[in-house]
Amino acid sequence: MAPASKSLNNRAIAAAVVGNALEWYDFTVFGFMTVVIAELFFPTHDEYSSLLLATASFGVAFFMRPIGGIVLGLYADRAGRKAALTMVIALMTLGILLLAIAPPYSAIGIGAPIIIVVGRLLQGFSAGGEFGSSTALLIEAAPPSRRGYYGSWQMASQAAALLIGALVGAAISRGLSQEALHSWGWRVPFILGLVIGPVGFYIRRHLTDSEVFLHAKQTAPRVTLRDVFKNHTREIVCGLGAVIALTATVYVFISYLPTFAVKQLKLPYAESFYALIVGNLLLTVLSPITGAWSDKIGRKGLSLWSLGISLVLIYPLFAWLAAEPSIMRLIIVQAILSVTLSGYYGPFGAMIAELFPAHVRSTGLSLAYNIAVMLFGGFGPFIVTWLLKHTGSPLAPTYYVMSGLALSFVAIAWIPSQRHAALEAQRKRV
Repeated sequence: MAPASKSLNNRAIAAAVVGNALEWYDFTVFGFMTVVIAELFFPTHDEYSSLLLATASFGVAFFMRPIGGIVLGLYADRAGRKAALTMVIALMTLGILLLAIAPPYSAIGIGAPIIIVVGRLLQGFSAGGEFGSSTALLIEAAPPSRRGYYGSWQMASQAAALLIGALVGAAISRGLSQEALHSWGWRVPFILGLVIGPVGFYIRRHLTDSEVFLHAKQTAPRVTLRDVFKNHTREIVCGLGAVIALTATVYVFISYLPTFAVKQLKLPYAESFYALIVGNLLLTVLSPITGAWSDKIGRKGLSLWSLGISLVLIYPLFAWLAAEPSIMRLIIVQAILSVTLSGYYGPFGAMIAELFPAHVRSTGLSLAYNIAVMLFGGFGPFIVTWLLKHTGSPLAPTYYVMSGLALSFVAIAWIPSQRHAALEAQRKRV
């Protein structure tokens, strides 16, 4: 590999990792602080109603994700990955700032939840453009035989951000009194997240678009939303379906887990973070391994096996946990599912990026990813809270996640085994 190409590949990984870290860290800590945010910003006479309002504010940002995905995805396919990713991280940082400085309801009344919602909407819009642009950048910068490995950094960086969020959440919840946590401690994770913004902006400002994208920009027609839907309907549907399991597992098993552990299993809030730390550490380490493995044995088969095994194991694992709740059992369940799901997480980025040709890749990825995330991820905690309330079963989260895994299994089975070898052809022609 030429030194210039190697440098571009390393910068592409760094640019993708830092943006994903900011996006997922922020969304994670908001989920972890849901119980506190519900009390401070959405006070009602009913604890359940406050929690529903807080989880709804978590989900409302996801209405903006498809809009951000369309606008920023088209921008990335026209102006370049660098331009779009630089704009994305600037908007993300502004959204975090609003959350970090928002006064509580007791100070300014209805203005408090409005600031939270505005911050979440801004974050949702910017996050809508992150996945498509960063994944396209990773795949296009990768050596042809290592797209699975390079694409795996999309999910590894997300897991790493979730891991950092869990560590911060555990440190704050254990190190601060209840009074300090409600007074100022809940802001600390958001303030720490602000540090990532300027670093990511600097890295992305000095990024270079890949040869694959530049060639596609010169030779392919100018992309429009109508053309993407007209010519790539199957790819969008397959990609959307493939995302369902990802978003259902992330937002239920990870961001909602501390709330579930406290409210349903009656476990200590601080100790529940140990399960998240173990699970995300495993995903961070295993995703690049399974991504590289998919370069050798194929992405589709590995993903189907991973989803199938996880689907079979989820219900008995949670039944075992609910029968005798404990932190150790929670950790074991999270660890086992992290291992089985890593075979789906690792190849995921390359698998859906290969569905689309370069000139529509960012837009196509953004549409598939963000529509699925809005429908099945953002309101996942809200739906699970509702299911728990109305079924009275602590196993209600498994029904939701099992449905998501089954839908993704069908969608991935429908993906053609080989897609867009033109990615290599474009590289050879440059």
